[in-house]
Amino acid sequence: MAGLFDVSKEIVLITGASQGLGRQFARLLSAHGAAVALAARQTAKLKDLETEIRAKGGRAVAVQMDVTDMISIGKAIDAAEAALGPVSVLINNAGIAIEKMAVEQTEDDWDSVINANLKGAYFVATEMARRMIARKQEGNIVNIASVLGFGVVKFLSPYTISKAGIVQATKAMALELAANRIRVNALAPGYIDTEINHDFWSTPGGEKLTKRIPQRRVGNESDLDGAIMLLASSASRYMTGSVITVDGGFLLT
Repeated sequence: MAGLFDVSKEIVLITGASQGLGRQFARLLSAHGAAVALAARQTAKLKDLETEIRAKGGRAVAVQMDVTDMISIGKAIDAAEAALGPVSVLINNAGIAIEKMAVEQTEDDWDSVINANLKGAYFVATEMARRMIARKQEGNIVNIASVLGFGVVKFLSPYTISKAGIVQATKAMALELAANRIRVNALAPGYIDTEINHDFWSTPGGEKLTKRIPQRRVGNESDLDGAIMLLASSASRYMTGSVITVDGGFLLT
């Protein structure tokens, strides 16, 4: 079975790799032999992660990328491929959330979330796909969606809208790119404990939300490992346009 999920020949570009899920994906894939290009706006944490992976014998390069800037996207992919070779797997993970009631969200709030989460992911994916097509290269794009692309909670309307858009973008790109041997799938995590939200889970609001999850716990970053290994490897070779939900049953409630 280990060979089925082999990523040792893959060159993986991960956006939003400086923290949280992106960092976990990078560590996991590198530990299984993939070369990883680590992309984010802030490079200090990326450099630390690059050093950590290289110290363990992995291949990694940190590249600065602002997914809301088309020029930055192109330059970052150029730098990643110059260092590691042609990218074969993209993990489209960069994103932000702004917590306010819908009537309090400003135009700037909307633009920040939609540009990072939806526009940015779309244009990173399409730029990567153009390169794969030009090389006549089989490719693999994994978009990170969310259970909030299917269900909603209060205070996150632009985020939920952006993630619903990611689900549809995944399907639309999968349909168009299948003839080019490029598959496009998505991972939709539920609530995952990361350093960004860790303190929240011990508050009354966090405990109340946890009780809504049928498994009665928040996910760990490592709970996504199996799904990301499936999607990043050739084990998913006959999957495209699929969205895998890993949420402890949250969408069942």
